[in-house]
Amino acid sequence: MRSMTPVLNQIPAPIRISLATLALLALLAFPRAVRAGSFDDKLPDAQSIAALELKASQAQPKEQCFLYAELVHQMIEFSSAQYASGEIEKASATLKHVNSFAQKIHMMVANDERRLKNAQILLRHTAFRLNELLHASAQEDRPLVEQTLAQVNQIQTETMMQVFKK
Repeated sequence: MRSMTPVLNQIPAPIRISLATLALLALLAFPRAVRAGSFDDKLPDAQSIAALELKASQAQPKEQCFLYAELVHQMIEFSSAQYASGEIEKASATLKHVNSFAQKIHMMVANDERRLKNAQILLRHTAFRLNELLHASAQEDRPLVEQTLAQVNQIQTETMMQVFKK
């Protein structure tokens, strides 16, 4: 195998610096490119959450599990933003509201056959975000976050088991 050193020595120093800078910028931009298709591209707001809640409540039983999983995910993202901006009481209220929707998912897992795997993936990501929130939250807020995380983990496990049954 030949060494690249002789080839690199033939490139003028300013161009080598420019190439190194370009390579560094590409490495720094890479995580953003990977994240571009993630669940968290758009921070949900109260209106989009309310619209999704209405859509989920009116959906066919086979669609509700996924829609409620999406709703729980958006509400966790919204709650995280509320915690980050110092709106602790609002964030806690949002988490309490999440628990009621998580209970609905628990009851609907067996009804949703079409998008159950998507719901399971979304719930896994939601649990990950809740775990991040748990580590970032104040001591007095942790019991509610822990309770919500335990509930989301349980539902995620149930959906995963349902996916493997099929």
